[in-house]
Amino acid sequence: MILDKTFPPDPRVENEAISLIKHGHEVFLFCLMYSNEKENEQINGIQIKRYRSNKVIYKLSALVYTIPFYTYVMSKKVSHFLVSNNIEVVHIHDIQIAGAVLKTVKINKVKTVLDLHENRPEIMKFYPHLTAFPGKQLISPKKWKQKEEEFIARADKVIVVTKESKNEIIKRTNKLSNNIVVVPNTVHRSYYFNALIDNEIIKRYSSNFVLLYVGDTGLRRGLITAIQSISILKDVIKNIKLVVVGSNSSDEVLKEEVQNLGLQSYVNFEGWKNERIFPSYIKSSSVCISPLHRNLHHDTTYANKLFQYMSFSKPVLVSNATAQKNLIEKTNSGLVHLEKNPQDFANKVLELFNNKELRETLGKNGKRFVEEEFCWEKTSEKLIDLYANLST
Repeated sequence: MILDKTFPPDPRVENEAISLIKHGHEVFLFCLMYSNEKENEQINGIQIKRYRSNKVIYKLSALVYTIPFYTYVMSKKVSHFLVSNNIEVVHIHDIQIAGAVLKTVKINKVKTVLDLHENRPEIMKFYPHLTAFPGKQLISPKKWKQKEEEFIARADKVIVVTKESKNEIIKRTNKLSNNIVVVPNTVHRSYYFNALIDNEIIKRYSSNFVLLYVGDTGLRRGLITAIQSISILKDVIKNIKLVVVGSNSSDEVLKEEVQNLGLQSYVNFEGWKNERIFPSYIKSSSVCISPLHRNLHHDTTYANKLFQYMSFSKPVLVSNATAQKNLIEKTNSGLVHLEKNPQDFANKVLELFNNKELRETLGKNGKRFVEEEFCWEKTSEKLIDLYANLST
């Protein structure tokens, strides 16, 4: 496996590696280090091989498909990794380092699996540093998309996180369907079976009707919609509380909106918390939300938070971003609101507030879906099958 970041943490990389190890594969992980970490160590059976990097190279990685320096530097490191560990198959995590890897495997003649964690070229359009000088002039999402299509064509197999993503890639690149495998980001059964619950958090919100959001709070995640809906809801649901567990550099925009609307007593910003604390917040909630704005990235991916919510039998309220809309309607585990529409968001909250039986039914449906079909132990089977049938 090739990861152009530090490790740990990276839940997807770790989950995939451990599952493969359990099925008899030997997994070596190429990753980077910036301080005095161990060059070689074993974590949960994964043989970690760290290669030194620095801040200059890190910053130049954003220009990887503008100037070739990053690819040149990384290809030498990757080549050393492949040869010294006698690697038979390369599993590339995302496209930033894919150019360097594919340049190297052409010489070493090994099979390649390209794991697309997200639609990077599309989501790059929303990065703040790409909307202003000099990033806007130096980094081209269009060029990244061209490179992504080149890498998809060259890889033996491609892994994506949703069916919607698979369909979009087939339509755009003509990659054969049987060469694209869907492996979603889902939770392990241990996430909900072995969760440690902080009763202080449960007690803190015991008298509130809690709308909960966990994770990155960037503006494209749609929390402005939820905040604006509280202005509508607070006069009907007297004990309503929007609880936001997470952070982003744009949080001041959200907090300013809360202040402008006079909602300080109805919205709590908890800041970033360790994910081990998330189950406590989820258990304290009444409805869990994912009000994503629609774009090609959000329409073709799931937020992992959905499965965290559902695993604790909580009804979810999601925007009509295609992938999550399809998931929630298929599983009947929540309601769907129109993106960027506070009134529709509020209407759906009221529907849930006024019908406890509906909340319980939707929550049970979500829990059943996660336990029976969409926990990691189930969804990782496609990954295992891919490697079982990948001739080297």
